[in-house]
Amino acid sequence: MTSWADKARDARAHQVKPVPVNIAGMKKGQVMLVPSVRIVDAFIRRLPPGRLLDAKALRAKLARRYHTEVTCPITTGFVLRIVAEAAWEARQAGAATGDITPVWRVLDDDSLTLKKLPRAAAAFFRARRAEET
Repeated sequence: MTSWADKARDARAHQVKPVPVNIAGMKKGQVMLVPSVRIVDAFIRRLPPGRLLDAKALRAKLARRYHTEVTCPITTGFVLRIVAEAAWEARQAGAATGDITPVWRVLDDDSLTLKKLPRAAAAFFRARRAEET
């Protein structure tokens, strides 16, 4: 079984391409960023303590950074889950909070990703977010 950390090390690059059909709030033909795990993880790691976003704001910032109109919300959701699960695995293996990706800075209580995580992971991330609020 592949660990979440292995999935987080996925070397696939991000893609920039037109949205093929109207889907998930995107319009056909818009220039779309399909983010990689690497760029989402790096973006989150650069967020300073207390700088909290939600997934929608994260997608908007990534789109601007990569000169696109939108960031795919579907792929972003998959990628956020990988980043969060890998952070939790690292924490469970003994990594200090400061050494894991601070994914709590983009996972608010309304986040679908947060709702898919193990209860202990979600509680840990909620507590870290509350500390930074």
